[in-house]
This record gives sequence, C-alpha cells and structure tokens, in this order.
Amino acid sequence: MTKEKFFGAMGWVGMATSVLMYIFYFPQIQSNLDGNKGPILQPLMAGINCTLWVCYGLFKEKRDIPLVLANTPGIIFGFVAAFTAL
Repeated sequence: MTKEKFFGAMGWVGMATSVLMYIFYFPQIQSNLDGNKGPILQPLMAGINCTLWVCYGLFKEKRDIPLVLANTPGIIFGFVAAFTAL
C-alpha cells in the first residue's frame, strides 16, 4: 500500500469514528428533553469546534471532504445537545 493510499484510508476511518462520536450525543439530547439537563459547555464547544473545521475543510485550496464529513454531525448534535440543555 502506498503512503497516499494509507493516509487516504486513515482519513476515512477517522471520519467514521468522528461521526460515531458525535452521534452518541443523541442520548444526552434525549435526556435533556426528558428534563434531566446535562452540561451545556462541552457540546457547545464541540459545535463551535466542528463549525471551524468544516469551514477549514471546505474553503482550503484542495477541499478535505473526509474532514468535512467527520465534523458535520458535530455541528448538528453538538449545538442541539447544548441548546436542549438550557
């Protein structure tokens, strides 16, 4: 396997694990909606962080699609988890 293929595969595996990490905010969101409010700061910072990474991935000269796909769920689930914790 070439170095380029290895890092390409590593990017896609990293993307998959990142998506799973952010999808696991769903139980916290559900708990928040049930009245058991969780912390707001960590998911809020995750949402902001993911927004910055998505912008970076989209607007750099050569788009980084795995980076964008890995962080898009973090924007959605991070902000939803934060706002349902209010």
